[in-house]
Amino acid sequence: MKIYYDFDKVINRQQSDSIKWNLYPKDVLPMWVADMDFVSPKPVIQALQERIAHGIFGYPMGLLEPKEGIPELCELITDRMFDRYQWKIEPDDIILLPGVVPGFNLACQTIAKPNEAVLFQTPVYPPIYNVAETTGIQKQEMELTRQQDGSYIVDWDLFENKITPLTKLFILCNPHNPVGRVFKKDELTKFAEICLKHNITIVSDEIHSDLIFSNHKHIPIASLDQEIANNTITLIAPSKTYNIAGLQFSIAIIQNQSLRKRYIKSKDILLHWVNTLGIVAAFAAYAEGQDWLEQVLSYLEENRNFLYQYISNKMPEIKMGLPEGTYLAWLNCQEAGIQGNPYEFFLEIGRVAFNDGGSFGTGGEGYVRLNFGCPRIYLIDALNRMQTALQSIH
Repeated sequence: MKIYYDFDKVINRQQSDSIKWNLYPKDVLPMWVADMDFVSPKPVIQALQERIAHGIFGYPMGLLEPKEGIPELCELITDRMFDRYQWKIEPDDIILLPGVVPGFNLACQTIAKPNEAVLFQTPVYPPIYNVAETTGIQKQEMELTRQQDGSYIVDWDLFENKITPLTKLFILCNPHNPVGRVFKKDELTKFAEICLKHNITIVSDEIHSDLIFSNHKHIPIASLDQEIANNTITLIAPSKTYNIAGLQFSIAIIQNQSLRKRYIKSKDILLHWVNTLGIVAAFAAYAEGQDWLEQVLSYLEENRNFLYQYISNKMPEIKMGLPEGTYLAWLNCQEAGIQGNPYEFFLEIGRVAFNDGGSFGTGGEGYVRLNFGCPRIYLIDALNRMQTALQSIH
C-alpha cells in the first residue's frame, strides 16, 4: 500500500538535539548544514521503534564482515546497485562505516604517506577541503570553472597539470557539493583515464547519488568498467537520501581485493563497527523507502525551481546555477553590493544562517550555500529575509 507524505508539515526541531536548529540563536532561521527538515520514511521509523522495544543494545552483527553478519542487507545493497546502475558488485566488496567522512579520511591514511598528496576540486565540501590536514598528508587542489549560467565544468588541462608524482589519490565528489553538478559519463570517463594514466586511486564520494533531478542521471564511476572499478573506492550512504545522518551508517564499495584488504586493516584499527540502529534504519530504508524517496525528490525539485525563480526575479544581483542533484544551492553574492562576508551579512542583518562559501576553499569566497531540503514555508521565509536584508543596503 502506497504511503503519502506531507513535506509541508512543520516540525519543531529546537526541542530536539538538532545541531542545525540549536547552533544559532532562536530568531535565526537555519538553512545551512545538509540535514533535511522532513520526517524519515514511516517504514524506517517503525523498524527503529520495534528494535528499541526489544530493549537490549549489545554488540551488533556488524562486528563481523557484512556478508557474514548481515547478509540480507548486503543482498539489498548489491541488488540496489544493479537495479539502479547495472553495476554488478559482490557482498565481499562491501564494507560498513559510520560515515562517508571517516570513509575518505580512512582512504587517505590507507593510500598516501605523509609526504604524498591527495587531489580534489574546489569549491568543495569542507571535510574534503580539509582532508589533507586532517590525515597528515599533502594537499593538491584545482578550481572548477564557473560558466556564465552559474554551472561548473572541468578544465581538463588544469586537472592533469595539478598532478605530480606525489599525487596518490583523487577525491571525486559526485554529485558535487556545493555546486550541484552530476557529472556525465564522458566526464567520468575522462577522470578515470587520467587517474589510471598516473596510477592515482579514485575515492568517489557519492553520498548524494540518490538525490538527482529530472533530465540527469547518476553514474557510479566504478560502474564504467572493471579496470576503473579496480582503481576506485566508492562511498555511499542512506543518510542524506532518507534523512538519517544521525544514525551513522555508510558503505564503502571496493572491488579490488588487495586495496580492500588494506582499507579494512586501517578501518579495524580506527573505526571497527557501525551503530546498531543505523543498520536497522538502512535496511528499512533500502527495502521500503522508495515511495518516500520518489515523493521527496518531487518536492525538492519544486523547491529548487521556486528558489531559482525567486532569486532570478526578486534578487537578480545574486547569481545561482540550477543544481542537477543534491538539495543544496550555491549562491554567488559577489555582485550583491554586500560589504564584507555575505554569510555574516545575512546572519546579522537577515537573521538567516547559511554555510559560508569561504569554508569550501578556493572559488568559494563571496558565496553562501543554502539548504532547500525543508518545508516551503521555511524557504519562503529565508528568501524574504534575504531580500529585506539586501534592500537595507540599497
